[in-house]
Amino acid sequence: MKIGVHLPQYGRAASATAVRTVARQAEDLGFDDVWVYDHVVVPSSLTYPKPFAFEPLMTLAFAAGATSRVGLGTSVLVLPYRNAVYLAKALASLDLLSEGRLVLGVGSGWLEPEFEALGVPYAARGALTDEAIDLFRACWESPQPLTFDGASVSLDSVRIVPVPDRRVPIWVGGTSPPALRRAVTKGDGWHGAFLAPEQVGAVTAWLRERRPEPEFTLSMRLELDALVAGADEVRHTLDALTAAGIQHAMLAPQQSTLDGWLASVEALADVVGAYRESA
Repeated sequence: MKIGVHLPQYGRAASATAVRTVARQAEDLGFDDVWVYDHVVVPSSLTYPKPFAFEPLMTLAFAAGATSRVGLGTSVLVLPYRNAVYLAKALASLDLLSEGRLVLGVGSGWLEPEFEALGVPYAARGALTDEAIDLFRACWESPQPLTFDGASVSLDSVRIVPVPDRRVPIWVGGTSPPALRRAVTKGDGWHGAFLAPEQVGAVTAWLRERRPEPEFTLSMRLELDALVAGADEVRHTLDALTAAGIQHAMLAPQQSTLDGWLASVEALADVVGAYRESA
């Protein structure tokens, strides 16, 4: 199993120094990738998600400049929040400038007030997500000049360059029936969240029945801190995910200081090392 960690992009621990330091730490400790999440506007009445969060693509570009090997992932980028044509350009640029390190986790979003603040119709989020994925593939993999005729995007013989020099993996997030169907029909993988380890097996079995090829990656995000849960619980979780067919896991520390975040990633590295030795 490949394993990544969340960058201190949000909350009290977040800062330029924290993002740079943890990205380098994760690379030095042999983690496969580092991750960010995506929220723009958070109602003051909510305690989750954290209202302070650096913009995800800027954060990954910053982390890319501080590292040379570690992968860069979005967990997940809410596609309806941004113009899909602009996003196709930005993501292609990020992948090329990082020399092919982007893993694009995508989702349709769930926080209705955030859609309202951004002027995006909440009811259209699924259709906008589908269209954005189709547009990315057309922009990145079809001959140019490009013509694209969608419900909200219409392009007539235009060039959108540069384009990635590889197939950027798109992992579709979510556990709702529409999200799972989207993963099967449009994704290169699935990036789940908010499931207990014992719930994962039923979902992965459904996905694997429809996408049996091993290149279709099954991934899980977990809000699991090695300092809070303890090494035994983290190891139990990794074993349970492996048994459920998960090929990639991303763990998010729950620390409010940089020192705490660094210690959490260090503790996780010890568990991961033992897990990989026994695999």
